[in-house]
Amino acid sequence: MSRRTVVKRRPVPPDPVYNSRLVSMMVRRIMRHGKKSVALRIVYDALKTIEERTGGDALETFEKAVRNVTPLVEVKARRVGGATYQVPMEVRTDRGTTLAMRWLIRFSRERPGRTMANRLANELMDAANETGNAIRKREETHRMADANKAFAHYRY
Repeated sequence: MSRRTVVKRRPVPPDPVYNSRLVSMMVRRIMRHGKKSVALRIVYDALKTIEERTGGDALETFEKAVRNVTPLVEVKARRVGGATYQVPMEVRTDRGTTLAMRWLIRFSRERPGRTMANRLANELMDAANETGNAIRKREETHRMADANKAFAHYRY
């Protein structure tokens, strides 16, 4: 990472089926070894499964899940005079969305189940209903920040 220049943010193009940037971001994070068509199939199958189970709009459920998992505060390590403090910081919106997607994918990969699409659908539906491991991770992050409120004056 360069210390001299600020890296320009590249715009994420929307996906072809749902015309959503969020779905496109999810596809890019699920993708492994450049296999985008495999990642697309996983995400679209998961959204189709959600639509069949809930009977509602899958995109709304997906967006609600990401919104529910997005953290508001996190802790960052800061060294002050030889000691390292966990300083609570507010999370920017783009970082919050990134963390939410990372957690959703991580915990869906860890879930028991046959296909990745099925596991992802289950994790997304759990997150939309405020349950599941991704929600637990967000709550844990908020608790850590709350416990270290005393060090908030060490913010950058």
